[in-house]
Amino acid sequence: MLPTPAPDLVAKTRDAHARLNEHYGIQAIYGRADPMHELVGTILSHRTTHANEVTAYRTMRERFPSWEAVRDAPLPDLIDAIRAANYPDVKAPYIQNLLAHLIRETGAANIDFLRDLSTEDAMKWLTDLPGIGPKTATLLLLFNFQKPVLPVDTHVHRVTQRIGAIGPKVSADKAHALLLASLPHEAEVLFNFHKHFYWHGQRVCTWYSPKCGACVLQDMCNFYKSGGTMVLSSTPVRARPSGG
Repeated sequence: MLPTPAPDLVAKTRDAHARLNEHYGIQAIYGRADPMHELVGTILSHRTTHANEVTAYRTMRERFPSWEAVRDAPLPDLIDAIRAANYPDVKAPYIQNLLAHLIRETGAANIDFLRDLSTEDAMKWLTDLPGIGPKTATLLLLFNFQKPVLPVDTHVHRVTQRIGAIGPKVSADKAHALLLASLPHEAEVLFNFHKHFYWHGQRVCTWYSPKCGACVLQDMCNFYKSGGTMVLSSTPVRARPSGG
């Protein structure tokens, strides 16, 4: 059961969403053609750049062309194959454990059946897998299967917390349900919310030096109004946000 956010937080969340829709433009839902690529690629993407994720995935599949080969690869060889992504020694065992579990439970490295499950059952099935948390599960279900879920990555978490759509101590995991409760449960709406807040966090509301002078959310932003001194779980205390 979803939480019930205060009416002012719902209004702020939807207002910010409308402004970013206008600023970035409405996007059609898109994801990788292969859900398994999305699943494993999302694991590789943690704490690294998109370019490094792409390099790591491509090298892994060149060395180990089938998912069974990835599962059975000597661990040092798989670590070396995905070395372009940060923390390969952590990600490689996650990927192998995931594949072993998936193939053991379903008989194949294929998750297309998630399309036919309810959103709740699909989320439970994914998050029961080793190493799969709410962010990875929601990204996969929204991007590939158009389920009405909301991924909250580090950028979405930071921007929504700075503007005050969620509380200053709310974790990224808890933000999934809180923000979802403030929005229409429509896949296209949730996809655009995620993409726009993600882009805004990358380009404007950055971790280190937010470009507050260029921000369309400036007048509603609690972090800006505090002079960048708010203590938030998503961001360290800053002396003062940049006016650039």
